[in-house]
This record gives sequence, C-alpha cells and structure tokens, in this order.
Amino acid sequence: MCGRYSLAKSKIELEERFQAEMLVDFSPRYNVAPTQLVPVITSDSPKGFSFFYWGITPDFGQNKPVSAKLINARAESVHEKVSFKTSFQKRRCLIPADGFYEWKKVGKKTKIPHRFTLRDEETFAFAGIWEEYETVSGESQHTFLILTTSPNDVVSEVHDRMPVILKREHEKKWLDSYSSESELLELLQPYPNELMLGFTVSPLVNSVQNDSQSVLRKTSPMDQFGNYTLFG
Repeated sequence: MCGRYSLAKSKIELEERFQAEMLVDFSPRYNVAPTQLVPVITSDSPKGFSFFYWGITPDFGQNKPVSAKLINARAESVHEKVSFKTSFQKRRCLIPADGFYEWKKVGKKTKIPHRFTLRDEETFAFAGIWEEYETVSGESQHTFLILTTSPNDVVSEVHDRMPVILKREHEKKWLDSYSSESELLELLQPYPNELMLGFTVSPLVNSVQNDSQSVLRKTSPMDQFGNYTLFG
C-alpha cells in the first residue's frame, strides 16, 4: 500500500510542472497522510488544481466520514470492483508528489522507514481516482485514493506493493475522457527500476505530526536504533 507521501514543492513549481493554476496558497508538504486535504488534478478540470481529502468513500457508503483505512485501490482490479469501477471510468486524477514512504519490517516490532523518489528528484504524479459524496450535514465532499501495483526491484526490498507513478508522457492520457479501458490499464505498471532511488530516512516520519523538512533527511538504520543495521 501507499500510506504516506511528500510534496515538498512551492505553488509556483507545481503550476509550472503541471501547467495548471492553483487558486489558493500552498506550503510544501513533507509528510502527507490519509484524511488530509491535498492538491490533485482531475479529469473534469485538468487546467487547475483541486483540493481533495485522501481517503475515499465508495458509492455504496454515502454519508460516511472520510476513511483513514480506504486509501488505495489495486490497479489490477480497479476496473472490475463495484466500489471503484465508475470512478475508474469517469473520475480519474493526478496526485502530485515528489516521494513516498514505506516501512520495512525487521523482526517482530521494528520497522525502518524508507523514502522513494525519482532518480532525478523531479516531481511526478500518482495515478488516482476520486469520488464526490454528501456528508451527514449535507455538504458535498471530494475524496481520492491512490492506485497501487506490484513493486519494482527498488521497492520490493521493502514492500510488496507500490503506488502507480505515471510516466510524464502518460499523464494526459490518464486524464483523457476518451482513453479506452485497455489504454488506461496499460499505464498502471511499476515504474522503471533504473529511474528510482530508495533510502532510509529519519524515524520522525513515523508521526504524522512531523511535517517538516527534517523527515526527508537520509538516516542510516544505525542512527535510528543504536548499533542496529538492516542486515543485523
């Protein structure tokens, strides 16, 4: 799964990268977590940023609060599942990011946080789907989730799933309402190994309360747990 990511870019950088307008202020985010309000670009409005909550409520779950558990959908079955099929067909989105985190379980209780980025450290986009629903108070709410796929060799050392990172040249096709189901499914592949990096980071990222640049700091396992190493 993908349960945490970063978007450590300014409003101007994001507007230039995605050629879309952001009508509100935005501060870099270093530790984005489920249920938080973050920028996305939807198939309905590809020239502007929208701010949606991470954690989707399916069609059959009207009047439910944003879920912290339902944050991902498997790319292999998103076009078939009743809860996601309509969103896959009609409500796709780009989720801007510049890295994501996964935790490697070592032993019974120890987990080592890792950060994954593109090798050139450029901003990218996860493939996502979004949903609109009515809250208990009658307000319209928008939420999204991130599609995941099997991991490439870089991520598989840490986790058995990875978020779908779209190649830049495929982003418009993902948003295009005329793209066929087969064309869309072809885009949902593990990102090439040679274009990614993975490394251990500060355990500060473990807490969603820590949303500062310090969580990006590369930290060896020895620094985190005394004389502990990944191979110990």
